[in-house]
Amino acid sequence: MSGMGRIGGMVAAVIVLTGLAGCSGDPDPVKQQVPEPEVAVAEYDASKEPSAAVLALVPATATTLQVTDFDQLRLVLGFATLDGATPAPERDRFWRRTRRTAALSEGLLRPADQRLRNQFGISQDDVAWEASWSGGTDGADGGWVLAFHDDMAMAAVHRAVEAGVGPLAGAVVDDARHLVTATAPPAAADSWGADPALVALTGSEAVSTYVERGCTPFATVFGAGMEEQLAAAPAAALHGLDELDAWSVALGTELVTVQLGEARSDAFDRVRLAEVMPPTDPEFGLVMSRGVADPSSGRLGYTLADPPAAARMVRERRLPFTVCPS
Repeated sequence: MSGMGRIGGMVAAVIVLTGLAGCSGDPDPVKQQVPEPEVAVAEYDASKEPSAAVLALVPATATTLQVTDFDQLRLVLGFATLDGATPAPERDRFWRRTRRTAALSEGLLRPADQRLRNQFGISQDDVAWEASWSGGTDGADGGWVLAFHDDMAMAAVHRAVEAGVGPLAGAVVDDARHLVTATAPPAAADSWGADPALVALTGSEAVSTYVERGCTPFATVFGAGMEEQLAAAPAAALHGLDELDAWSVALGTELVTVQLGEARSDAFDRVRLAEVMPPTDPEFGLVMSRGVADPSSGRLGYTLADPPAAARMVRERRLPFTVCPS
């Protein structure tokens, strides 16, 4: 299911990641809902979590993906029934509160919200989730998708697209699936949904999810020129890391789940990197704390200490555990 129907189907229970083991002074086990392993599914399936459903719409040449689940935000913030018809004061309270969460997006339609509401009767509050991606050698593979609630009158969306309102100018409307995409979606075989490795990294229930193909350059994470100043021990730790082909971060309300892919012999080393490397801005340990790791599954877990700062670090790619080996 998708849209507001997803809220009633959300499962509240979580499981304990008993396979995760931490460094010295281990915290209590981290609780997080973890998706079952799946094979690649190239077709769009609205019943899946947004981070998994969107893969069929992302071109294979894209390198990054970020997803914000607004229905999940409404649920955890106590606004489960909020939509475009909700009175303005309540809608305003919701958006003020989202600033204190780990939402990766502030809402693609928000800048044009008043015009959309006045002229077409639609708004950002009718969007269940949205995603954006980037990549390609010339940046041509960037794009986005808005998933509207199932009861949305898509004729109004068509009119807004035809009028060229804000980001909707030139967009493609899929009435049957209640989707609006920046451009026509790729063929199923040419999407991220056809890649088993990427499918395995997604599907966790989360406020926001970020996925990237490839590791992150040292200078991006820790700052230009810092690698040359490393002492012997941190330099050796960096050199000992395995290659990282793809990774994901699922940001919840209290927890962060990182997936690096199965059988990561460097899982413990990567979770410790923040302790031995130069400080990030903001300081990683003050944003995501109490790291634990499971080499067999390639999962890392953190307590989410500062949700807005975590979203900023993800957007800016200042995550020590994603750094490239030297």
